[in-house]
Amino acid sequence: MKISFPAMHGRMGNRDFYVTMVKLNLIPKIFSFHDWTELPPEQRAQRVLQKGRIPEIAKYILDNEDGYLFSSLTASFNGDENFRPSSESDDIGILELPLDSQFVINDGQHRMAAIMEALKQNAGLGNETISVVLFPFEDLDRMQQMFSDLNRTVKVTSKSLNILYDHRDLLAQVVLTAIERVSLFKNLVDKDRVSLPLRSPKLFTLSAIYDASRELIGDVTPENQDIKGGMINDYWEAVGANIRQWRQVQTGEIRPSELRAEYINSHAVILWGLGVMGESLIEKYPMNWQSKLVRLAEIDWRRTSKEWQGICMQGTDIITRMQTRKDSASLLKYKMNLPLTPSEKRSLEMAGFEFNPSPGKPDEEQVEQFSNRNRGKDLSLEFISLLEKQGIPFKILEKRGQSPKVVMIDQKKCLIHYSNLTNDRYWFGFGSDDFENKVSFNFVILLCGHGSLVSEFIVPFETFREFALKGNAIGGNRYHVSIFPKLDNIMKAPGNREEELKMNEYDIRNLGEFFR
Repeated sequence: MKISFPAMHGRMGNRDFYVTMVKLNLIPKIFSFHDWTELPPEQRAQRVLQKGRIPEIAKYILDNEDGYLFSSLTASFNGDENFRPSSESDDIGILELPLDSQFVINDGQHRMAAIMEALKQNAGLGNETISVVLFPFEDLDRMQQMFSDLNRTVKVTSKSLNILYDHRDLLAQVVLTAIERVSLFKNLVDKDRVSLPLRSPKLFTLSAIYDASRELIGDVTPENQDIKGGMINDYWEAVGANIRQWRQVQTGEIRPSELRAEYINSHAVILWGLGVMGESLIEKYPMNWQSKLVRLAEIDWRRTSKEWQGICMQGTDIITRMQTRKDSASLLKYKMNLPLTPSEKRSLEMAGFEFNPSPGKPDEEQVEQFSNRNRGKDLSLEFISLLEKQGIPFKILEKRGQSPKVVMIDQKKCLIHYSNLTNDRYWFGFGSDDFENKVSFNFVILLCGHGSLVSEFIVPFETFREFALKGNAIGGNRYHVSIFPKLDNIMKAPGNREEELKMNEYDIRNLGEFFR
């Protein structure tokens, strides 16, 4: 008794081989599994079957019955073959093997196991075929060499490239659309690599944005594809508007390689954290989540920041593991005043993060809290003393309690406010009456310190007024601005995501020269 296959004969590496088509329902009957776990590695012809991979591959078959694709199985047989050529070609014919021939899979055992599993759930697949490459069995050494040769030069395609080419993955499709529509992503996303070379002109990888977006919006279906696609576009656009370094790359102020070398906010571990944080933010504030993202501008994204040590940094190295991703997401949630679960908080504490004993309240309550407590030492009195020491003529026109509020300095009318450092920022509050008359002041003088005067920023009044009024009014008639010393003294106004003032341009080192 013999079994026969229509086959093509070939020769490779000075050895004969045959290619045949086998129906899927014959796979369980022809091929059998060898339990290699009972043998030491040197006596195996194949790696041990990883059973955990089988359900995933079987699901791929069942989910894509109209378009699944497999490469050939490769096997060795131990019977004496007889190849009967056809009348048309010496290399096309019938391969005959003894009925008791045994077949050992050299490459494709997981595909074979998945096919067998899929057949249990859909017997209709049995009439489909797969190509099998058959080699005559020689010995164990040859079997091992075949396995090595078939797998040695195999290079797994990058995750980014898989995402780019997978047209069945709806999440991949909405992410690819976002890359073209979100201004901060245009021309800055590497669609091939999963890690960027040192001098790459790109800022992000496709795989990193994909993973982060999956955490942000979850599964995408045909029914919700448009809605979730719009959410991805809106979210990353809003995030980009509040991360200054991203905008600096976009405008050409810094190169992508410089940002990646000095900051962590374009790396995969942080993008993943932004996705997780964004999901929580949108759930809590579905109607106004965009305005909350202004807090991203307050975060110190530098690699050298102590806050990231133990979270996703070890020394100068960025560590991307599942736990560092989770801790980074938890830290971002904390920075955004989102609630943490006990396990998230405990994990941050174990990583060495020190929580602020009074982390503050969100939104308007937080603004009022800062306004009331950040007064500290009266820096305006120290400033007046400085004017006296430098012999600069002045006259106090109006006081706030005992503090000078409006001062005429060398014929220039100046509105004075001061703030002591609190939570890495200087926070200034202004009433609407300060802005009622556009020409009432020449300058606004912002005094910054920490128990003593550190710096004085002197801003043309109209420039400052226009900037502050673009922010959200608190309580209907109060406006606030913050200066962030760790972020090169940029100024932000709550609710104004798009704009900032670079206060270093208004840092007057020599008052005498300025006012004379």
